[in-house]
Amino acid sequence: MTAVRLIAFAVGAAAFLASAAQAQQPAATVIAIPPLTSPDAGSKGNEMLALGWQATQLMETDLGQTSELMPLRSDRNDYYSYPEVTAPNFLKWRERGAKALVTGFVRTRPDGRYTVGCYVYDVDKGRELAREGYVVIPADLRRAAHKCSGLAYKAITGAPGMFDTRIAYVAETGSTTARVKRVAIMDSDGYNHKYLTPGDTIVLTPRLSPKAAHLAYVSFQSGTPQVRILDVGNGDQRPLVPGDAMTFAPRYSPDGSKIVFSMMLGANSDIYTVGANGGYPQRLTVSPGIDTDGSFSPDGSKIVFESDRSGTQQLYVMNADGSQQRRISFSTAAYSAPEWSPDGKLIAFTWRMGDTRRIGIMAPDGTGEKVLTGGSADEEPSWAASSREIVFQRTEANGRPALYRVSLDGSAPRKMTIPQDGSDPDWSGTMD
Repeated sequence: MTAVRLIAFAVGAAAFLASAAQAQQPAATVIAIPPLTSPDAGSKGNEMLALGWQATQLMETDLGQTSELMPLRSDRNDYYSYPEVTAPNFLKWRERGAKALVTGFVRTRPDGRYTVGCYVYDVDKGRELAREGYVVIPADLRRAAHKCSGLAYKAITGAPGMFDTRIAYVAETGSTTARVKRVAIMDSDGYNHKYLTPGDTIVLTPRLSPKAAHLAYVSFQSGTPQVRILDVGNGDQRPLVPGDAMTFAPRYSPDGSKIVFSMMLGANSDIYTVGANGGYPQRLTVSPGIDTDGSFSPDGSKIVFESDRSGTQQLYVMNADGSQQRRISFSTAAYSAPEWSPDGKLIAFTWRMGDTRRIGIMAPDGTGEKVLTGGSADEEPSWAASSREIVFQRTEANGRPALYRVSLDGSAPRKMTIPQDGSDPDWSGTMD
């Protein structure tokens, strides 16, 4: 690339980032979330009201983190009677400027579990948009609140909620010369954090199954990078494929039945698929060079991957059986770590020019390419279930990796709170 072209490309990228930041976004929908009430009486009713308030606060936090919704500040003293759950006073909420309303209740059951009911309304039209009920054990009240948030988000925006989901990543501690790396998992809001591996070897690229029950990751336990499958619930592990070949870059199919991965035989790396429960791997690519980082389309019919077969890292799409391989990226930048969005409309990737790495998106045919982040070391994007937000790794000025979230609306990325440094994030779909 000539100096003139390089300068022009850099100016163009900077101009896009500036215009994205300054572009006027649609106004967020104002949503009211009064405290969840309860039909229970006496001390048990007071207990349910207290739990309902906790759930209300969590829902306000969930929906307030999105770019599309803006919750009104909930007031615990704003008592909401049980009959009003299904017969709201719409005039009251119109006067407060709300366009949508979420009501609900928490009540006890004879078996010790809770019933949580959630209702979503269009305030202007005075009509119900959605309702759902959940029966949960006390320990899962947070999940019920996340599900209520997801119900509201989908009813108002049309996109799936990403609140009852999990994020896996590599937790990093220690000095730069003696890093301890462990696979970790947490709820999408950072709660229920736990470590899944002991930190006695290097681990890379944890990738969750669609419902977050299993996880594929790369382990150096044997001295050679190899993909292992881990049961998130009980910790059982096994190799993805037998033998001592170098395997890496795993990712589940949307239905969880297959895993696409890379295997290196000699100096050549190719892409394979294999049943998630084992079986004989099917080779999909045969070209010289490095083919890796496969990701299925939502319907499972296609795979996007990266390859240096043209001389630089570029993105390619092929049918899930390996046929009709075609290049979709054509700029002088390098492209890596592609992941197909859950709605099938976009592919996220790491865009690299020299030492600069950023998060980008494009359509599956390669059109509409955009850079979303302005950091100098942003990489490893993974989609939220909504297809409207991405989690990624940013190496900060101190040289330490951290996890960030960025929306597609051009707003600034937000740093996630985790107990230590973090890299290689992966965001699951809804857990059930």
